[in-house]
Amino acid sequence: MTSPIVRFAPSPTGRIHIGNARVALFNFLFAVAHHGRFALRFDDTDFARSSAEFARAIEIDLAWLGIVPDAVFRQSERVALYEAAAEKLRGLGQLYPCYETPDELEKRRKMQQARGLPPVYDRAALRLTAAERAAFEAEGRRPHWRFKLAPGVVEWNDLIRGPSHIDASALSDPVLIREDGSFLYTLPSVVDDIDMRISHIIRGEDHVTNTAVQLQLFAALAPQAAAPVFAHHNLLVGAGGEGLSKRTGSLSIASLREEGYEALAVAALATLTGSSDNIHAVRSLGELGKSFELSHVSRNPARFDPADLATLTHRTLALFEYEDVRERLEALTIVGRKAEPLWRAARGNLSRFDDILTWWRVVESEIEPMREDESFLKDAAQLLPAEPWDEATWAAWTSDVKIATGRKGKALFHPLRLALTGHEAGPELAALLPLIGRAKALARLTGG
Repeated sequence: MTSPIVRFAPSPTGRIHIGNARVALFNFLFAVAHHGRFALRFDDTDFARSSAEFARAIEIDLAWLGIVPDAVFRQSERVALYEAAAEKLRGLGQLYPCYETPDELEKRRKMQQARGLPPVYDRAALRLTAAERAAFEAEGRRPHWRFKLAPGVVEWNDLIRGPSHIDASALSDPVLIREDGSFLYTLPSVVDDIDMRISHIIRGEDHVTNTAVQLQLFAALAPQAAAPVFAHHNLLVGAGGEGLSKRTGSLSIASLREEGYEALAVAALATLTGSSDNIHAVRSLGELGKSFELSHVSRNPARFDPADLATLTHRTLALFEYEDVRERLEALTIVGRKAEPLWRAARGNLSRFDDILTWWRVVESEIEPMREDESFLKDAAQLLPAEPWDEATWAAWTSDVKIATGRKGKALFHPLRLALTGHEAGPELAALLPLIGRAKALARLTGG
């Protein structure tokens, strides 16, 4: 395979959700796996609903996931290309004006359905005379423009679905240009894909029917060029099977970030859910990309459960080495000689990254110890060895305490943990004790 060029083309009309991120990740990881290029293209020709604020928010969400585009485009800056393509289609006789109102079209569809016919546009506009078109114009009607589909079956080999086909005769000629002259999604998308030399279009299976239309547009506008290769993946739905929507904010990337989930956990779950691959934690998108295969994607809907995300976030944090998180720790002012050993000690006990602050306070600050058995703790304090301490200190000290007090198991260890950390559970005390240090340990055991 030559180096592919892929794109993610969101409409900046809201915050992207986990389903949108899945499309972006599939394209980005495909580019990574095959040493290709990834373009971010904002399909912002819906001027009423698109905004620069939403576009910037999408870039922020993608960057948080680790997705860095090789190029960024905005369709609002490329309208001249679409107008030229429309003129070419008019010259070919494949783009024609229609004057029906929405109400007229709806009545016609209902009549067709009542007669047992499919509600396909009947191309009545093609039978209008010049005088009839002039009369509509005189009424103040402005045409919308439809692309005239060629009859017959459109076939392609889908990288996920396999050999696929759509009978174009069963489709209405799609509207490409609205009455106000603005473009719908279909034409700008094809024009951009041609201009950007997009080699693979990887998207949700809700676009399968669009493929037949777009392949005919590719043939009309670039007859000498090969059309892109298509791959339509299963859709991500909520845990209850509900669809996801940018408008409702359902499972938005922004909300997942604010809830403290790890970006790599979100990326891994969004990518691996609904595939034959086991869901597992990764240390980088590059690692995820090495095993990414479109052929592993299932045909069944993929259910995304935030409960799984919590588990995967915990597992992801446990994988990280200190260098993976050093800058994030510094942002929390966790610095100095204790930072790295604390991370190694605590990473397996974190539900969210910021939980590390709890253990930083345990080793670096004053805490409220929990002393259940003052007499036992004072006996243990008297046996504290002199410093320097290392990870063998805990075992040596508790062995002496066991011999002196006769305690063992939970009766030995639990009161010491409560006093030294103020928590019922947590990282191994063999690693924490040297970080706490003798002075703090003695004060917490004795209350002094």
